[in-house]
Amino acid sequence: MASSLTCTGVIWAFVSFLCAATSCVGFFMPYWLWGSQLGKPVSFGTFRRCSYPVHDESRQMMVMVEECGRYASFQGIPSAEWRICTVVTGLGCGLLLLVALTALMGCCVSELISRTVGRVAGGIQFLGGLLIGAGCALYPLGWDSEEVRQTCGYISGQFDLGKCEIGWAYYCTGAGAAAAMLLCTWLACFSGKKQKHYPY
Repeated sequence: MASSLTCTGVIWAFVSFLCAATSCVGFFMPYWLWGSQLGKPVSFGTFRRCSYPVHDESRQMMVMVEECGRYASFQGIPSAEWRICTVVTGLGCGLLLLVALTALMGCCVSELISRTVGRVAGGIQFLGGLLIGAGCALYPLGWDSEEVRQTCGYISGQFDLGKCEIGWAYYCTGAGAAAAMLLCTWLACFSGKKQKHYPY
């Protein structure tokens, strides 16, 4: 099976896949922010949440439903900043995944990735990492929403966690993006083989 990648290119393909998978898993998981409400642990992502309060008619009180799920609609996301973060981060993850899958196909298909294509792919990875980084930077702007304030002891605000903590998925998403921007972009420059020029 012929490959269009150099040895460095094969490393780039696998590192790209790891970075994309890390960012995508972190983006999808609702563990960006941890807190508690009514004595139960609560966590948020950009478009998902675990544990939410509902009014129990039989006991006439608020109880926590300990389930994870996404918001019922895009407008249901607690703040405009989180809605923007969802779109920007999702777009960045999509770009990283697209390049990673193309790079993996380059391991099996000859003449798929030339030096120029590799450099363009590196540029796309840089853009994807930049979008995810922008999403991670926007996320704390939504900490002043009512849902987050209820969970963080009513003392949270923009860039102020109150009684909450940053979750592992936030770090996972950011780390995947940083590695894609710094490492994958550099490796992409050396990934493609020089194209053969035929005399005809």
